[in-house]
Amino acid sequence: MILYPNAKINIGLNVVERRPDGYHNIETVFYPIGLHDVLSVEPSVMCSDYSFSAGGISVDGNPEDNLVVKAYRLLQHEYGVPPVDISLEKRIPFGAGFGGGSSDAAFMLKALNELFALKLSPRKLEQLAVSLGADCPVFVRNKPVFASGIGNVFSPIKLSLKGYFLLLVKPDIHVSTPEAYSRVVPWKSERSLVDLLSLPVQEWRGVVKNDFEESVFALYPEIAEIKAGLYSAGALYASMSGSGSAVYGIFETPPLEETIQGFKRYFLAGGYMEK
Repeated sequence: MILYPNAKINIGLNVVERRPDGYHNIETVFYPIGLHDVLSVEPSVMCSDYSFSAGGISVDGNPEDNLVVKAYRLLQHEYGVPPVDISLEKRIPFGAGFGGGSSDAAFMLKALNELFALKLSPRKLEQLAVSLGADCPVFVRNKPVFASGIGNVFSPIKLSLKGYFLLLVKPDIHVSTPEAYSRVVPWKSERSLVDLLSLPVQEWRGVVKNDFEESVFALYPEIAEIKAGLYSAGALYASMSGSGSAVYGIFETPPLEETIQGFKRYFLAGGYMEK
């Protein structure tokens, strides 16, 4: 079975308050996009546990620390799923704010559910996914959602960017999520994010904000320059995704080649939105 775990972007990200447990309540919209990894899962006839191979963008570390394997372990423990052969080709860059690892984990749960006829409902898969990561459940139904709490409480939202062109730019910069949170001053906007996103995309600039940008841009001016460059290239709206370091621009039509020459040294991906 071959699946294509896709990335997401954050449209708006408000850090609302610090919780007693040390985490933060946020408000954001998770929006699925076309950039994807390739995940292959098959029943194993050779091994007594699982085999794991990876290609594409380098996947370092112990396989047991990979969210795909953690998803397998979860269903192995809960439902006794048999040994599998896993192959993962990474195309979604790490540390970008694209949720690639979370997507891989959620798609692994869905693959095992189908492969072994576990008959788990989407709601049950979401409950299992949250133990792997706060944003993992969003990839179960894989639709745009308004997220609150620590990013794990979902509400449907009527938002479609179908037909717009999305350009993704990821510099070779690692932004520490804990550090990013430590530098944000929580605040509660008077106008809801859902209300703001009902405006035309052309009116989002300067209104729909990512609260991480101010502190992250101060530490890494290069990321701020990328955002400014996207606007110079004609973006209707540009923003950092999550706590970074990737930035995206939403365009009516693909930007001219000469306007994005400065981005060529970065990870660069683009395409028309399909949802």
